[in-house]
Amino acid sequence: MVFGVGSQAFIIESNRTIREVTIVKRSGDFYIVRFGNAGGIQVRSCRLFATAEDAEATLPKRETIQKRTGYRSPYDYLH
Repeated sequence: MVFGVGSQAFIIESNRTIREVTIVKRSGDFYIVRFGNAGGIQVRSCRLFATAEDAEATLPKRETIQKRTGYRSPYDYLH
């Protein structure tokens, strides 16, 4: 998807947080994006999403950890 200068987009930070950014400049397949008025980075177009729902759909799903109940030996480590 091609984003215009000044448009809003979303990126995924650290494979867990969705953050809204503003497009500052486009150069080929790269975009310079700004986080509010704090700073900015250069990213590829594949890391930008049009909506927060699109970004959330690509996040890895967390697996639920089953809790043990009852007696546990001190030598029963969870590796």
